[in-house]
Amino acid sequence: MTTIELARRMAELGEQEDACQAYHIAIQQNQGQDLDQDMEAAVYILRNGGDYKISYTCFRNLYNQGYHREDLLPLMTAVFYEPNIKLLSGRYERNCKLLAKYPYLFRKDFLPFEQLPIRFYPYDDYGFIPYDPAQDRFGDYVNFKHPVVSRNFFKDLDKPILASDVYSQYELEYLCDNVRDSEFVGRENHIYLHYSDWGTFCAHLQCINLRRILETEKIVFLIGDELSQYPIDFSARFGIDYSQFPIKPLGIREVNRLIWHTQLSTHNGGDFFNEVFDSHPNLLVMPSLRFDNITDQLEKIRASLEASQTLSDAFQNLGANCSHRIVEELYHMKDLTDKDLLVAIYFSDKRGAASLDPASRIAPALFFQPHFHNIVYSLGTKNSFAALYSKQYEQVCKSPLFRAFQYIKTFTPMRRPTTSHGATVKFMYQSALESVEKKEEKKSVVSDAISERVLNRSFMIDWQDRLYKDSRLVRFEDGKLNPKATFTALAAFLDLPYTESMTYCSLWGKQDAESYEGNVRGFDPAAIYRTYDEYINDDERYFIEFFLRDAYEFYGYGFQYYDGAPMDETRAKELIGGFERMNHYIRETWRNIYMEAEVSQNGKRVDAETERTVQEKLLEANIEKFSKERLEHAKILLQGLNFVNRHGQPLHMMPKLELDPALLEQPLYH
Repeated sequence: MTTIELARRMAELGEQEDACQAYHIAIQQNQGQDLDQDMEAAVYILRNGGDYKISYTCFRNLYNQGYHREDLLPLMTAVFYEPNIKLLSGRYERNCKLLAKYPYLFRKDFLPFEQLPIRFYPYDDYGFIPYDPAQDRFGDYVNFKHPVVSRNFFKDLDKPILASDVYSQYELEYLCDNVRDSEFVGRENHIYLHYSDWGTFCAHLQCINLRRILETEKIVFLIGDELSQYPIDFSARFGIDYSQFPIKPLGIREVNRLIWHTQLSTHNGGDFFNEVFDSHPNLLVMPSLRFDNITDQLEKIRASLEASQTLSDAFQNLGANCSHRIVEELYHMKDLTDKDLLVAIYFSDKRGAASLDPASRIAPALFFQPHFHNIVYSLGTKNSFAALYSKQYEQVCKSPLFRAFQYIKTFTPMRRPTTSHGATVKFMYQSALESVEKKEEKKSVVSDAISERVLNRSFMIDWQDRLYKDSRLVRFEDGKLNPKATFTALAAFLDLPYTESMTYCSLWGKQDAESYEGNVRGFDPAAIYRTYDEYINDDERYFIEFFLRDAYEFYGYGFQYYDGAPMDETRAKELIGGFERMNHYIRETWRNIYMEAEVSQNGKRVDAETERTVQEKLLEANIEKFSKERLEHAKILLQGLNFVNRHGQPLHMMPKLELDPALLEQPLYH
């Protein structure tokens, strides 16, 4: 019995829920081949309590293919459009009234609602399906509040911002919240928005809300040929001479956007990216900060403010770490957030704010790389799919520090996983030796870095997570071999100008500084070609490449060790048995822990020889435990590299930053 036959049978039996599910599967399997079948399925789902969006999407596709248009358009209009006409027309009329009084829109002949050239059919709580009567066609779903900045508005700050056909509510608010007032920068600094077609502009007024946007009076609307007026001489035309205003110091709450530089894993090239963005004139920027340290610092500042009865108390409690201007602003601030405190910390560090352009047209973004000692994931299953959990990821997701930023851009550096792994083992081992040499109470050890590597899929994102809505993955190798192409593209994605400060590496303004002992300086590509043979062998590399093969393929890394052969449990066990190099460093560093353990029997410490034998057995049992866990992980991953979030929804690869081929200085790394 086919799926469609099963759906029909369920419908005959009155099993509506099961029938709706079967009809949905039938639509997916059909892939638009049998239009009658799709119509049957969509109508049943709509009439019997299924997900209306399945029917809606199916109707749109059928209509655009010319199927029974005379029936579908009235159906869609009656079901999805007419119940919302009052809401749409009301929003349109309110926007028209506001614009009629707005001084910087020079055209006022708004079209009657019935004559608008685009009908927007509400699809869900967030977006619409546009219908163009002239073309007699439905367009793609659009969410005007989708939290993505889609273009490089701030590429050139020599002149006032100019952009064409901006209809995103999110982007309109973004511009108003991040472009400084003309009075603040002592020069004409309006946002010029050019709309090529008046009718299309009017049509979008039924979907967006202009009240908050117009209140700032920052935007100048230019329609069609009015583009020739850009930029307007406000002194001559409106009698406003902004040059009379002194430059106003940046306020804490003018900083509304966060650039989150994520830590994909250890030794992934994060310091290099920090060094490129150091000294950018439109960034509040610091090197990597320990996440726990920064949260502790925020709590201390908040406690000091709460303990301050007067402004003088606040100066006394915080003046050593914050400027008086920042302390005063914090003291008088209502509803103080962690975001406010973090911005204050950045402003108060003269090194991080030293490069800011005080007369810039835009408020700076805050460049933040919260650092963890390690990023560790545990592996489980949910609905027969692999599910991952990371304490560090959960800390970030639940942090009010991130949630308070209205505008977030996220980028993640990636380095070839086997190279990054080798560097990690080297660092772990050196740290362990130092902890012994310094006789630290808590000794460092080499952990099972291979399991940590293959389970760390920070490059896969939860599409429902606000923090990753606007994100890109950037390859470390691209930054080293093709810096101009890489950082031009990254600046464009982050909506920053590509400045001279991005053409070199620096730390607190000092060029080509050694950010960490042993790190390669500047754009020297030597780090790309390090193999770390002393710390990783070929079986370990093969294992890593196989279980991260989807990442290798998606992000353009060629396999150096995995030969494409099929993998089964026997082969995985064989490879794990060859992890001699990894086990060597685990054994050597954990021995320092086990050799300090006292062994007693019946309350009495055993003799030295027996104690040593027991200690060695415990150590080997620990190594064996690692091997068993590796095999259990392999068994789950061999079922397929399919991962889900906590709700059972599939995770997706973070989009890769694409480079302009014309700017490549060397062939792309593979």
